[in-house]
Amino acid sequence: MKKNFNDFDDLDDPTEKGSLIRLIPIVIGVVAILVLIIVLKNTIFSSKTDKTTTEDTTNASETIDTTVADTVTEDTTDTTTDTTVAPDVPVVAADVADIDDANDPQASVEGNADGSSGATVDLSTSTIATNEFETSGVTYGIDVSKYQGGDINWQKVKDSGVEFAMIRVGYRTAISGEIYEDPCAKYNLQQAAAVGIKIGVYFYSTAITQAEAEEEAAWVTGFIASYPITYPVAYNCEGFSDSANRQYVLSQTDRTNIAKYFLDYIAAQGYTPMFYSSKNELTNNAKWDTDKLSSAYKMWVAQYPDVPYPQTAASSYTGTIAMWQYTSNGQVSGISKSVDIDVAYFNYTQSATAKDTTTPVEVVASNPEVGIVFSEVNETVTAKEKTNLRSVPSSASSDTIVTTLTYGDTGTRTGVGNNGWSRVIYNGQTLYAVSSYLTTDLAYQTTTAATPAPVTGPVATAVNDTVTAKNSTNLRSTPSQASSDNIVAVLNFGDTAVRTSIQSDGWSVVTYNNQTLYAITNYLTTDMNYQATATPTVDNPETIYTYTAVTEQVTPKIEVNLRTVPSTASADTIVVKIAAGEVLQRTGIGSDGWSRISYNGQNLYAVTSYLTVVQ
Repeated sequence: MKKNFNDFDDLDDPTEKGSLIRLIPIVIGVVAILVLIIVLKNTIFSSKTDKTTTEDTTNASETIDTTVADTVTEDTTDTTTDTTVAPDVPVVAADVADIDDANDPQASVEGNADGSSGATVDLSTSTIATNEFETSGVTYGIDVSKYQGGDINWQKVKDSGVEFAMIRVGYRTAISGEIYEDPCAKYNLQQAAAVGIKIGVYFYSTAITQAEAEEEAAWVTGFIASYPITYPVAYNCEGFSDSANRQYVLSQTDRTNIAKYFLDYIAAQGYTPMFYSSKNELTNNAKWDTDKLSSAYKMWVAQYPDVPYPQTAASSYTGTIAMWQYTSNGQVSGISKSVDIDVAYFNYTQSATAKDTTTPVEVVASNPEVGIVFSEVNETVTAKEKTNLRSVPSSASSDTIVTTLTYGDTGTRTGVGNNGWSRVIYNGQTLYAVSSYLTTDLAYQTTTAATPAPVTGPVATAVNDTVTAKNSTNLRSTPSQASSDNIVAVLNFGDTAVRTSIQSDGWSVVTYNNQTLYAITNYLTTDMNYQATATPTVDNPETIYTYTAVTEQVTPKIEVNLRTVPSTASADTIVVKIAAGEVLQRTGIGSDGWSRISYNGQNLYAVTSYLTVVQ
């Protein structure tokens, strides 16, 4: 335009030199025309821009209404969405959470809304078909956080048939309201994507205002920008019925609107938003304005039937559902702890590209110490006799054995864990050994007198059989529970010892790792398939597990079932429902996650995580 203007106003043009006065009206007219053209052009451009912005926003937040019967294949080819954070939503910095953070809101609400954990599902023996020609839109996945450990073997997870993973990236604390990064998030995102598992994420929110919800969403989208997030970004909010929770004062409408603020921000950044809740909280708008949420976002519903998918073909939830979490008791190769398992009624033809391809992803190594508190030490140790040094503090697999430490060989112990394991530096490697098999006394075998284990008093019946623990039990140097000082080792189900006698006082004498030790007879079995065949019954409800005796008053955090057996396998075992605030007498805490309750002269059982001690 500048060049054209100068052409009209060129004073070197010989036809114009005759009269400058005649030129003035012409110049004024030309300027007026140009101004009019510019105004019209800007108006048209603005209209197009507004239209494009509106359409982009609509597409970003559009959801596919997917019932259980429907399957949808979604293409994630478009990766050009602008990821610039809205200027009025500051991006906050978040620390990496401590493994044992007592303020992690998810710690107290594991399991389904009725306190059940769902049926046990082992993906390594699953009946789900994996035909390469399968065209169904149904996909199978898991959701994980720090509670599944920091050393997941994602290749083994993929080999188990897992197609996607919903990974927790962070949470806001339930009382003080700070945002923290899940300490395993980066490792899980990095490793799952590296082996070809498609990834989505979720954030555990306790936001109480629009500003906090958008602050959370801004933090999430900033955190995940460098990762190929293909599956949805989900909003998870639970525990708000607890009076100590900062969301306790919010109305149902307030909570719903806060969720929408979060999810709308996620959609505007080019990700697929999804809302997570349990069937009971969603049905008939019980705890959320479900109709408002399901009309705008994908819905991820938790419901744990007694018989898992695919034997139970679908959730009984009658609303729209895009993803179904059907158990929290899944067993997946590569993960040492129980894990949630999901089925999604949608698929993607390819993995997404990260929104930010210029910022390098921080490479994070696995952390086998997740969930274990280590007391730091610096001391030289040897084996009392000999012991395995492993790559992880667990004896679940022989594949983790790196070498054997024998008496006389030494390593440097740098930590003593609260789980009975020690961290040892040996030949430049960080390895792990059972603490009770180590000693700082480098002359241990010469200074410790070998004395036979005492066997006085009770009548002993000689036997010679191989035993294992029904669940887990202590092996002690003396037949007494008076002190923990005599605990030498723990025998877990699957580990074996040779029982040499059964005493009349309820103790068995066993030989374990060449030591003569004692275990409570009732906690041992000669049936190596015991856990596969033994189930709690009314006559023997504590058959597999160990219950620690307590005498204390407790009350439910939310309504909880009292059952005749510590199992959710049948609704017939429910005796009564107890409302939050009602005081109960607890007499035992089991290693199976259940509590024994004395109620109207009966011993009944409730899920421990749904109870709190009355102060």
